[in-house]
Amino acid sequence: MDEERLADLERRLTRLETASAERAADRAGVAPSTEEASPGPLWALEGLRARSGSAGAVLVTGTTPLPTGGRAEWQEGHPASDVVDDDWEPTAPVLAALGHPVRLRLLRAVLHGTTTAAELTALPGVGTSGQTYHHLRQLTAAGWLQPAVGAARGAHEVPLPRVVPLLAVLALCRR
Repeated sequence: MDEERLADLERRLTRLETASAERAADRAGVAPSTEEASPGPLWALEGLRARSGSAGAVLVTGTTPLPTGGRAEWQEGHPASDVVDDDWEPTAPVLAALGHPVRLRLLRAVLHGTTTAAELTALPGVGTSGQTYHHLRQLTAAGWLQPAVGAARGAHEVPLPRVVPLLAVLALCRR
């Protein structure tokens, strides 16, 4: 019975995520496409350019299997002018939360299934339990972590809508 309920919840979550991605794409002026992607190396950019026109858009999209099982698929789009003209300062705490090596180590461990503060504190180089809790609070306040749903008290998870953006940030920092 629990497996059926979990499967139903996963289907419902996928439908919600798809609807959210479609709304985000609509806000960015990116129309859903039924045509196949062209085989060129910039097929995503070419499609975005064709849909957004001269106004431009910024789109983050990705799909990945999760180390703990399941899959994260996400798409979020914004008109380029909204991003360029908006006040960037409110994003500082979200970015700052990723700017510490221990926090990145904690995020990676949580994404791979190490979820409780005690387990995370036991990782090499993380520090004391007080330091671990400090970093977990910073990551939670910035939205990179949340209390794990249906898990033991004190367990953490990376919210599904943050998995692909987190991987996108990390991928772009590798340049």
